[in-house]
Amino acid sequence: VIRKFVRSSPRSHPGESSQRAEGAIGVNYGMIANNLPTPDKVIAMYKANKISYVRLFHPDTTVLTALGGTGIGVVLGTFNEDLEHLASDESFAASWVASYVKPFAGTVTFRYITAGNEVIPGDLGTHVLPAIRNIETALKAAGVTGVPVTTAVATSVLGVSYPPSQATFSEASAPVMAPLVAYLSSKKAPLLVNVYPYFAYAAEPETVQLGYALLAGSSATSKIKVSSVTDGGLVYTNMFDAILDAAHAAVEKAGAQGLELVVSETGWPSGGGGTGATVENAAAYNNNVIRHAASGAGTPRRPGKAVETYLFAMFNENQKPEGTEQHFGLFQPDMSAVYPVDFAAGSY
Repeated sequence: VIRKFVRSSPRSHPGESSQRAEGAIGVNYGMIANNLPTPDKVIAMYKANKISYVRLFHPDTTVLTALGGTGIGVVLGTFNEDLEHLASDESFAASWVASYVKPFAGTVTFRYITAGNEVIPGDLGTHVLPAIRNIETALKAAGVTGVPVTTAVATSVLGVSYPPSQATFSEASAPVMAPLVAYLSSKKAPLLVNVYPYFAYAAEPETVQLGYALLAGSSATSKIKVSSVTDGGLVYTNMFDAILDAAHAAVEKAGAQGLELVVSETGWPSGGGGTGATVENAAAYNNNVIRHAASGAGTPRRPGKAVETYLFAMFNENQKPEGTEQHFGLFQPDMSAVYPVDFAAGSY
């Protein structure tokens, strides 16, 4: 019913808090566009929609200033092209923290800092762990505590991914991922994973059931038939859980028991000509994800463990590659909704 999930997510440029998420929802704030509202208006939209968290792919002091005092949890990323410098030069890591974290730590609620986005496997992958260490050292020296440093990976880190219990890291990613997850586990920091059932469905629509990809079983009003997939003693009614548990299994096989996974991106395109890329499907998927995360049900492999989840993305971005890439937004650049999204379903 499901093959491999190894597709990268849509291309994106890459205050203190020890609070843990209880199924609350965040949204990625992508900026690959020339027609977006000003950051103060965007952050006002987050507040008006009661969106709990925001993920930034790279530092932006104007956005960070707008986030001050809002209580919105912030995931702050580094540029991928800065990874090598952050890994090799402690003074550069110190200046990065001094520029983008320290000045805002009193007013901005930082949840995580991510060293790179989707660079494993690849030439930059070996720089991730040294960069994490140097950023941690810089945070400590700056007196900023309680902000875990991690990275975000695509499911392309997996070799075998189905059935979920058999998942392992690929030969290309394992030499980087094994020490990385061991280190994150030792620091009690989560690993961020970008989870996209859409790409698995679009690649094999004749094999992957639409309702299974859309989490249709999470909706009381859905008329789409959903079958289930059995893996050992576990039953999967949606691909989101299956992908996430494949990542859990790979992490466990690498020796990092109990490592928390955060879904740093997930979404569904509302247009652009791709298979299944419709407003109806996008609305169904994202509202179902919110309900699923809010339920706190967790996954079959981690029942009862609420999954912190970030939708991709806030806006349709017109400078991304043509096609579905430009249509993952919940809102248009004029701030109108592409379709209704009930963020209140994710609030406690």
